[in-house]
Amino acid sequence: MKKIYLAAALPLTLCMNQAIAEEEVQDMSDPLAVYTQGGIGFTNKGVNLKVGATYTTGVATEMGMNILEVKGFAGDILGWDGSSSRNDSVDSIRYRDFVVDLTNGRGTQLDIAYATSSDANGAAGETGTVSYSMIQALPALGPINFFPLAGAGLMFGNNLNEKGLTNSSGYSVPGTFGVVGMYTKITVTDKIWLNFNPMYMQTFSGSDTFKDYAFGGDDSILTHEFTASYQIQPRFNVRYFANWNEDVDFSDGDHRIEFNYQF
Repeated sequence: MKKIYLAAALPLTLCMNQAIAEEEVQDMSDPLAVYTQGGIGFTNKGVNLKVGATYTTGVATEMGMNILEVKGFAGDILGWDGSSSRNDSVDSIRYRDFVVDLTNGRGTQLDIAYATSSDANGAAGETGTVSYSMIQALPALGPINFFPLAGAGLMFGNNLNEKGLTNSSGYSVPGTFGVVGMYTKITVTDKIWLNFNPMYMQTFSGSDTFKDYAFGGDDSILTHEFTASYQIQPRFNVRYFANWNEDVDFSDGDHRIEFNYQF
């Protein structure tokens, strides 16, 4: 069992140690890779921008990374889904603080997301979530890698009484939820890989309305993310993303082409 554990952690450890030297390039297909990056995505809802920067955690065996994403602006000009709700303002903002332990292939993630308009996951405007989760790299099964995730979080928002989630005006926290899921990587070639990332969220506590209707009118939701990626050169790739859920068909979900560069 110890040999299997070390086999799972060793590739990540070697990869992360390489990141310490600025001239080395991280494996951009690894969901647990940590590197300074920038990206731009063209979506059916508008344009997304992403920036990520590494930092030292103060622990010799750990590496950290902050990622900020601004999504869905210039939607009226560049979006293509035909929705009347598209506009040129920002649809949502997402911030993640990600830390990886080099000795055991385990990551932790603080994830803060705030939506200013409704999205394909059923999130209402001026509603956000804060969650904390743990991710574990498992031994590879041939070309397939699994990274299970589990965590918990809370929902917050502005004037949620208008949506029936709380009886308070202004900013409030109507309840808490749990999340379990899986990042999956399938290696096709040394330059092409696929990902499928299902996530299940379930309400835990809060107002009665929140517990029964928080996720698209239900107490739980199963979301899906599929990506197909091509590594153009070691520091630059292009990726296709599709996001949908049990209430939103694949064709009606969010789709984007994203270009990412590792600095």
